[in-house]
Amino acid sequence: MNERRVLVVEDERTIAESIAARLRAEGFTVQIAADGPSAVAQFHAGQPDLVVLDVMLPGFDGLEVCRRIQAERPVPVLMLTARDDENDLLVGLAVGADDYLTKPFSMRELAARVHVLLRRVERAATPTPPAIRLGDIEINEAERRVRRDGTDVHLTPTEFDLLVHLAGRPRTVLPRERLLADVWGWVDGSGTRTVDSHIKALRRKLGAGLIRTVHGVGYALELPS
Repeated sequence: MNERRVLVVEDERTIAESIAARLRAEGFTVQIAADGPSAVAQFHAGQPDLVVLDVMLPGFDGLEVCRRIQAERPVPVLMLTARDDENDLLVGLAVGADDYLTKPFSMRELAARVHVLLRRVERAATPTPPAIRLGDIEINEAERRVRRDGTDVHLTPTEFDLLVHLAGRPRTVLPRERLLADVWGWVDGSGTRTVDSHIKALRRKLGAGLIRTVHGVGYALELPS
């Protein structure tokens, strides 16, 4: 099996080199870009399997990098941010990021997130069942495509996996911790805000009434009446 390729986009040299060293130790081939324009150019030239992307970059920021690379080819993106700001997280998810880490973070956690995102992409390549219909929403697992009223809706790989997981258990309340384990592959339950941010993104794209919040517990997908 060929080595997986990761593009690390980070303008702080010490952080970039630390991330690259850890990922190379995990068996990945790693390239580094230090600004927005070179990140897009290296993405085009190197065709990475995953991108680790800092939000704050010279040239243009990580959000614009994410927009441009996702327009070229869907790819898992792990976004790095220095601020634990929900608006930043939602904007990042809206432009195509799949997960995020707030600085400072451990290299062990970053490597674990990278492995989980790539495993999710590999699972997506396996045979899938027929399309799921939820009122005006159609979920085609084979094509990993979602349509609403016949119009394609762009979802990130993580948003798609979360939607499919909820749709497979309609009206069942799923705790955040279970969603983290089943969709993200996390077992420590420390990333419940990640679930909340992805749910908000799905509601924005597919309708506020699609997913019901059970306060203090989790979420359930509602079937149309």
